[in-house]
Amino acid sequence: MVEKVNILNIFAWDQPMGRMVITNENVCVFEYDSDYLSTGKSLSPFHLPIRPGAITARRDPFNGCFGVFNDSLPDGWGNLLIDRFLISQNIRPNSLSILDRLSIVGQSGMGVLTYEPVYKFDSITEINDLNILAAEVEKILAETQYESGILSELVEMGGSSGGARPKVMLNINGEPWIVKFKSTHDPDNMGEVEYQYSIVAKKCGIEMPETKLLEGKYFGVKRFDREDEQKIHIHSASGLLYADHRFPSLDYVDLIKAAFVLTKNIEEAYKLFRLMAFNILTGNKDDHAKNFSFIFKKGQWLVSPAYDLVPSDGYNGNHSTTILGKGRAAKNDILEVAKLCNLNQKKAELIFDMVYVNCKEIRIK
Repeated sequence: MVEKVNILNIFAWDQPMGRMVITNENVCVFEYDSDYLSTGKSLSPFHLPIRPGAITARRDPFNGCFGVFNDSLPDGWGNLLIDRFLISQNIRPNSLSILDRLSIVGQSGMGVLTYEPVYKFDSITEINDLNILAAEVEKILAETQYESGILSELVEMGGSSGGARPKVMLNINGEPWIVKFKSTHDPDNMGEVEYQYSIVAKKCGIEMPETKLLEGKYFGVKRFDREDEQKIHIHSASGLLYADHRFPSLDYVDLIKAAFVLTKNIEEAYKLFRLMAFNILTGNKDDHAKNFSFIFKKGQWLVSPAYDLVPSDGYNGNHSTTILGKGRAAKNDILEVAKLCNLNQKKAELIFDMVYVNCKEIRIK
């Protein structure tokens, strides 16, 4: 039974950050813990400033939630898992509030944020056999009524993860990894494709986490929100900028400018310019606002390592993040973005040319 949560306690780096309630209009209200205020660390500087007193969230685009906490909520795959679990417990999924769902995320989410009270699952069994997990994923995607005994385990391993594709979070050789499985409409070699894109991205100078093609041809990526057993705060561009990832709501010009404002480091802006060039040249059109993130590490904001780099159709063949307001772009458009973002034109052209040459094996025609 999932008990209704009236007051959600929120922790950052396992220290009290604040409390959140939800109004009768289903809008969240947050108040910082008095001790946390003294740290001066806003984990969402544009929309959740450090100040005493109650702070009320906007209705849109996160259904009354704050962007930074919305980042902790699952997307397509995680929501499917949680909803199937709720139905198995005779609970209507739409009866849960944002606070209830964050309590299910509890301590298993990405980044530094954790939530209490934590929903406790009954006797979880650790499962590390990827073929078993892949078979169960396939059943869940194919069956309306999924009655396997490991649903709780799958929720615990992947219910708080973002993205539409099935995935689990587990340890490989004592280190935290994310392993992805193919979804219903993916090609059978999806793991190999994403692995190839990750290798080519590194050749193009894009910062990527360590990646592997695991036994069974499953794609694995090492978590970059964990380092030496320390938690690192991660905040998506969607949550930071209040850009809805479900449809084109962000332009690369605004994204790159925001990176400079947040990080105060022009090199971080160049990282996103390079990634933009890669996405356009290789046909990664699923470049929505949740597929860019920032990390807060050792007191500094940085552009996160890249992730979810795969060929995709996007919205009607257009990029999810627009280029000068357009869904498709040529070289002159890419360089115009650099100009509007006050990037050095010569350096921008060198970056474009380097990406163009090094991505030739996956470059779209």
